[in-house]
Amino acid sequence: MSQLIAMPALEPAAAATRPLCVDLDGTLVKSDTLVDSLLVLARSRPGLLFRLPAQLLRGKAALKAFVAESVSLDAKHLPYNCTLLRFLEQEHAQGREIYLATGADEQLARRVADHLGIFVGVMGSDGATNLTGARKLDRMRSHLGTRLGESGFDYIGNDLPDVPLLSAASQAMVANPSAGLQARLKAHGIQPHTSFIECEPRFKSLVSAVRVHQWAKNLLVFVPVFLSHALATGKLLAALGAFCCFSLTASATYIFNDLLDIEADRRHAHKRLRPFASGDLQGVTGIAISACFLAAGLAGAVLLPGHFMAWLLVYLAASFAYTGVLKRIPLVDVLALSGMYILRLLAGGAVTDTPISPWLAGFSLFLFLSLAIVKRFAELEKLRASGSVPANGRGYEIADLAQLRSFGTASAYAAAVVFAIYISGPDVEKLYHHPNFLWLSVPLIILWLNRVWLLAGRGELNEDPVAFALTDRISLAIGAAVVIVAVLAV
Repeated sequence: MSQLIAMPALEPAAAATRPLCVDLDGTLVKSDTLVDSLLVLARSRPGLLFRLPAQLLRGKAALKAFVAESVSLDAKHLPYNCTLLRFLEQEHAQGREIYLATGADEQLARRVADHLGIFVGVMGSDGATNLTGARKLDRMRSHLGTRLGESGFDYIGNDLPDVPLLSAASQAMVANPSAGLQARLKAHGIQPHTSFIECEPRFKSLVSAVRVHQWAKNLLVFVPVFLSHALATGKLLAALGAFCCFSLTASATYIFNDLLDIEADRRHAHKRLRPFASGDLQGVTGIAISACFLAAGLAGAVLLPGHFMAWLLVYLAASFAYTGVLKRIPLVDVLALSGMYILRLLAGGAVTDTPISPWLAGFSLFLFLSLAIVKRFAELEKLRASGSVPANGRGYEIADLAQLRSFGTASAYAAAVVFAIYISGPDVEKLYHHPNFLWLSVPLIILWLNRVWLLAGRGELNEDPVAFALTDRISLAIGAAVVIVAVLAV
C-alpha cells in the first residue's frame, strides 16, 4: 500500500535550493539493513556470529563495520520505499542536492548510493562513531557547511533517533513513521510537511508471515483417528491440541526460513512480496514472533498424551535441517518434505493412541512425495518459461524437468495403486459396511493428481500445491466428493 500525504508547499524556490538529507534504515529502505545483514551473515557465514559479542563490546559502530565488511547486501534488491524514491528522483532531476545521512555503516550506504545514483554525498557510521541522533545532526552541519545558508536543510526520517534532525530541519518529512516518532513530533508541535507511506497493514502482514493457509497440512494429525472410526471425545480433543501445537511450531519454522532466505527471496519474482523480504515486517519482529510461537507450541505439547512431544521435536529438527542444509540437495529435499508430512500422521497416531497402518504409510509416502516434486517442477517450469536460470541454491537445473516429471507422476500413480490394493483387501471390511463405494475415490484421486501435474506442465500451478488446492474450486469439489464417498462407504 503506497500513500503520499503532503501539506501545502511552502517556499518552493527556497526548498529547491536547500540540501535534502535522507535517512536509510526504515526510511529510504523499509527494513533495517543491519538486521538484514546479520540474517545474511547467519545464512552464509554462521561461524562469524560468535565474533559479534566482541565487536559489540567495541561499540555499535564497530559492530556495523564488521558486519558490512563480512557480507554485502544486494543494493539492487533492497525493499525501497518506492513512493519516497520517486520523489527523490524527481528532486534530483530538478538539480536539487540530496544527501544520504544514515546510522548504517558508510560502506553499505555508499553501495546503496552508487546503485541509485541520485546522491551527491554520503554520511554514515565509520566504525568509531555511530551516526544517529545529535551526532548525525552535528556531522551534517559540519559536512554541509556553507551550503546550509539561511534556509537550512530538509530532512526525511522515520523513528525516534531522527527527532533532533526533524526538529532542526526547515521542512521535516517522514517515511513510514513509527508510532513513537509520531507521538514525539506531536508533543513537540512539529507537523511533518510530507509523509511517504508505503506498507501493508500490520495484521495482514502478520497473517501472511505465519502462513495460516499452511495450517491445513496439520489436519493430517486427525487422519489416524478418523480412519480408525474411534471418534471418542478425548481422542478428538487430543488431536485438536496436536493440530494447534503443530500449527504454532510450523509457523515458527516458516518465519525462521523466511528470515534466513530474506535476500534470496528479494530476487524472486513472487517471494519478494513476502512480509520480511518486502520490509513490511522487520526482522526483529519476525524473530520475536517465531520465538513466541515455538515456545507456545512446545509448551502445549508437554500437556498432550502419548509420545507427541517426541514426534514434534523430530519434526522441528527436520524443519531446521531442511532450512539449513537439506533444501539444497536435489531429491533429498523432496524426500525431506514428504517425510515431514508423514511425521504429522505419526504424531496424530501417537497423541490419539491410534496405530498407523502400513497401507496409510505407503499411500502417504507416495502421495506427498509427488506433491513435493510437483512443487519443485512448478518452480523450474516458471523459470524455463521466463528464460531465467535457477539461482536459489536448490541444485536443480532446467534440464531436470523431464526427469522430475517422471519421478512425480510415477509417485502419484503409486499412491493410487496402494489405495486401490488397500480397499480390495480384507481390512476394509472391518471398518466399512459398504466398502465397494470406496472404489469411487480411486478415479477422483487420479483425476486430482493428473490435474495438478497437467497444470504444472502448463506453468499454471502455484508453486505450493497446498495453497493451490485450497483456492482451486475443482480441487475443493473433488475433495468434497471424496468425503461424500467415504461417508457412503461407512
